[in-house]
Amino acid sequence: MTAATIVTLIKIFLLVGGLLTAAAYLVLLERWMAAWVQDRRGPNRVGIPLTNIKMFGLGQPLADGLKFIFKEEFTPNHVDKALFRLAPIVIMTAAVAIFAAIPFGSVLPPLGINGVQDPIPLLVAPGLEVGMVYIFALSSIAVYGVILGGWASNNKYSFLGALRSSAQLISYEIPLGLGLLGVVLLSGTLKLDSIIGQQAQTGVWNVFLQPLGFFVFVIAATAEAARLPFDLPEAEQELIGGYHTEYSGMKLLLYLIAEFLHMITASFLIVILFLGGWHFWGLTGAGNEVTWPIAILRIVVLAAKILAVILLFMIVRWSWPRFRFDQLMSLAWKVMVPLGLVNLLVTAVLVEYGDAISQSIGASTLWVTIVLSWSITLAAWIGAGLLAPLSTDNTPRPLALPFDPESELAP
Repeated sequence: MTAATIVTLIKIFLLVGGLLTAAAYLVLLERWMAAWVQDRRGPNRVGIPLTNIKMFGLGQPLADGLKFIFKEEFTPNHVDKALFRLAPIVIMTAAVAIFAAIPFGSVLPPLGINGVQDPIPLLVAPGLEVGMVYIFALSSIAVYGVILGGWASNNKYSFLGALRSSAQLISYEIPLGLGLLGVVLLSGTLKLDSIIGQQAQTGVWNVFLQPLGFFVFVIAATAEAARLPFDLPEAEQELIGGYHTEYSGMKLLLYLIAEFLHMITASFLIVILFLGGWHFWGLTGAGNEVTWPIAILRIVVLAAKILAVILLFMIVRWSWPRFRFDQLMSLAWKVMVPLGLVNLLVTAVLVEYGDAISQSIGASTLWVTIVLSWSITLAAWIGAGLLAPLSTDNTPRPLALPFDPESELAP
């Protein structure tokens, strides 16, 4: 086994272990956030067994994990057993495999051992030239895990959750891709580490050049992760648990971990594509020739940005009510898709004619791009505000009565 293979296996081990640990403790963080938003106590008692050390609830993820491990693996008789077991494996595998193309830092200095004389990229598959295509392909496969679970459960609530999921996730993939394409056009690459490097070299994050694309991408990523207010596939108040209603034990745990991994993936992509990745002005530098302090600082900066985005996801979850399904689909097709197309059109014009426009008015291409992008974003906000009253359906909806309205029992 070569040294390069050993380094790759170590990266895979650290990445998978870190993701699973992060998913467990993000559940605890979300409970703390829920308690803070709702002004109540969160988990604060579960600590080390057989001791009086409480640890502020830090033992809660361990207790949850042990609960799922020792819970009975019950498979109902009415389900399609093969697909029922396959569904959580599909969604979990896709959720983890996506991170092969997502950098979790910059590079590490050479270790100075045989076979490892070059800087070590903190990326499992550094040679993958079509990283974004790979990520979108696997995110599409993850949809099948939800649909298979709902179909195989042979349960009306699970089936409704699967139907909602198929419509929601496929619909929001379109604005997600449109929001991404603006960044791809500006950077000219599909590799995430190259996109970060370009932002570091110029010192200008893509959120300043693509404000409208950033808005569209964040909304679509929230819907793709099925986070509140877009959690229609598993709405507990309506569908018990949606597509995973019939699941328990480790199979349910795979679904729950995959849900948090989708949120982590969305946070990684938002930070890398729009917020500069590991770059921060005056701290992290811009080149690949780094020292150990700079390499570690870049990892810390990237992790801090991702944590900030995750906290935003959690605050939104505990602050906004859930959309109706018709509102959810209207937002995708009537708002997000048009805004994404406008952003893509403006970006294409700037890429093709930006230099000519800047020369004609005597300004730099960077400032022309920033001014036009923010002007289009402001115009889109104003237009959406003016058109919103015209597109809102305020028609009263008839009540679905469980009896004959002409009956004597009718109110």
